[in-house]
Amino acid sequence: MTVLADDPLIAGMAIAHPLPLHESSGRLRELYPASPRVYGVAVMADVGRRRWWPLASALTTHRLRRMFVTAAGEMDGRAATSQLAATLAYTVACRVVALVILEGRAWDPGLENLWVHCDSEGAIDWVGVVDPTLRVLPNDPACCDNVVRLPSEAALATWTAHRCHTALQPLFSRLHDVSLGALAVSEMWGMVGSAVVTTATQVPLLAGSSQASGMRRGQAVLDALASFGLPVRGVHRTGLLN
Repeated sequence: MTVLADDPLIAGMAIAHPLPLHESSGRLRELYPASPRVYGVAVMADVGRRRWWPLASALTTHRLRRMFVTAAGEMDGRAATSQLAATLAYTVACRVVALVILEGRAWDPGLENLWVHCDSEGAIDWVGVVDPTLRVLPNDPACCDNVVRLPSEAALATWTAHRCHTALQPLFSRLHDVSLGALAVSEMWGMVGSAVVTTATQVPLLAGSSQASGMRRGQAVLDALASFGLPVRGVHRTGLLN
């Protein structure tokens, strides 16, 4: 695949045992070949650990504070917090929602399963998972031990939303603390809702797949997040409610 050769980190992955997640991530990378790390994830067993760190450590170290201070050196505190909240929303939720929309599959976006890769300036530019198990729909063609079949799209959306919720809630609370309340946590969740809407709109366009299916799956994730009491609702200019 040409995109693998274009990115040294992707080209350097040592994949000993190809799994359904490798196939899905390859297809996600093809959505945006110019920047193949924008979509998809790495499997941590395939990569070296240089510049990688477990996302859960954002809760127990000063990493998030340092990221905020760096961003706040270039803009005001509210804008810096908004930028970091958007990064976290994309890292945890939008990447996996892209796969839900594209293939009706999801890796585990739980906090303990995610690692992030940072560029030379400390900004998150890639995501990896420790456990490569996918949740899939009943008719999914995958046939190996690294898939768990869920009974319906609604079940997949609810599971995905739940795992995103449990990961993002403590991260947003931590960001709220380190930014001294520059942005309300409710506003951060509103950004998640808008980002899911954008993903549900863009992915079908990039993939040439069904926009109706993308909207339905994106809406199902939003419905599940809202059912948990999260303030993700609003009206997006595309017409999809979030």
